Amino acid sequence: MSTTIGILGSGQLGRMLAIAAAQLGLATHVYAPDADGSPAGQVATTRTTASYDDVGALRRFANSVDAVTSEFENVPAATMEVIGAICMASPGAAALQAAQHRIAEKTLATGLGIPTPRFWQVRNLDDLSLAMEALGGEAILKTCRMGYDGKGQIRLSPGDDLAAALASIDSDDTILEELIGFDGEISALLARDAEGAICHFPTAQNRHRNGILARSVAPAPVIPAVAEAAQTAATALAEAVNLVGLLAVEFFIATDGRLLFNEMAPRPHNSFHWTIEGSATSQFTQLARVLAGLGFGDTTAYGRWQMDNLLGQDMDRVPELLAQAGTHLHLYGKPEARQDRKMGHVTTRLGD
Repeated sequence: MSTTIGILGSGQLGRMLAIAAAQLGLATHVYAPDADGSPAGQVATTRTTASYDDVGALRRFANSVDAVTSEFENVPAATMEVIGAICMASPGAAALQAAQHRIAEKTLATGLGIPTPRFWQVRNLDDLSLAMEALGGEAILKTCRMGYDGKGQIRLSPGDDLAAALASIDSDDTILEELIGFDGEISALLARDAEGAICHFPTAQNRHRNGILARSVAPAPVIPAVAEAAQTAATALAEAVNLVGLLAVEFFIATDGRLLFNEMAPRPHNSFHWTIEGSATSQFTQLARVLAGLGFGDTTAYGRWQMDNLLGQDMDRVPELLAQAGTHLHLYGKPEARQDRKMGHVTTRLGD
């Protein structure tokens, strides 16, 4: 009996999931407003181009597949409700609701005893003024929804023009976060199946540039206790939201040694693209296996790996990378190379 995995969203994460599913003999059906010609649509078995609020199209889509997952966490809740009434929907409503809002995810973490930087909900200038006074130091003001790759945020110091900062964010749904001095950033990734079993990947160490992930190294060169603490926290979060699929969690390693929750994403994650070549089972293959009920694959790492993102401004390096021995190049099929747009990634083995 053949299995078809439905994918909400048409970007590179959907593309790599579709490729991994095909290697297992599974079909994929991409649903997005721009499915035709998109990175995921180029390689999927079937495509539906329709809006996320087209109930009729969503029902037809859900009835044509065995399980549905989303390649981005901001899929509308109503969309998942329509799909979840017909077939299995990953990662689940509670996981999406938590990941879609920065206050919600940090409140969830603190409620589970997972340390976070101090934070305040900010709806207006009075809230921001009181929060900055209570903090008494540097902070980051962020939109609670839709911010990614450094967008929708601004750094603040005592004495800054708070009204101007709030106006630049242009939202009444924001969070003020304590600016943390940290020695490093790591991310944990796990898979959880419909029965609640969990399988972890080795953690990754990350470096960002201008708010965008630039490089990941895995397994992360951190002491085992830090990696284990990150995986324990990720497990608690996954179980709290009854997640089915993948959950990635980013952490700061503070200068005083504390591990602090930053954010979570219930989907494949940029910092684990190295698993395509570097792990016995990639993150995309693992997700496909969970959705198809095939059981977990082995997540042992084949040595140490480095993953570098290729942005629009890096595309002139492609000929050099293609000619470089030991380098694995992945391009996402995007037609236009824009500044800071993720166009692909490259992985390199660093050693045993």
